Amino acid sequence: MADIPAAVTELPEGAGDDTGSGLPERAFQLPNDARMARFIGAAPPAGHGPHRYFTVVHALDVESIGVPADATPAFLGFTMAGHILGRAVLTATAETPA
Repeated sequence: MADIPAAVTELPEGAGDDTGSGLPERAFQLPNDARMARFIGAAPPAGHGPHRYFTVVHALDVESIGVPADATPAFLGFTMAGHILGRAVLTATAETPA
């Protein structure tokens, strides 16, 4: 997601659905690695062991990062690099038994 206003402190459950219906005004979802603009959740392969999943929130020094809605996550990260004031990281693990 990008362009979430600084005053937003939480998002409703389901905010990352297919339409982004729970996102604040001006915020938008970028396509993920599957090229789908929504959250697909954790899905580690069966028997592959634990996988780590990161949720990262960045505080930026601009209201809009200026990337198109169809940009890749890598392009967003590159564009944000010089604007980061701070960040928070939540790491979760998931495993699917064999």
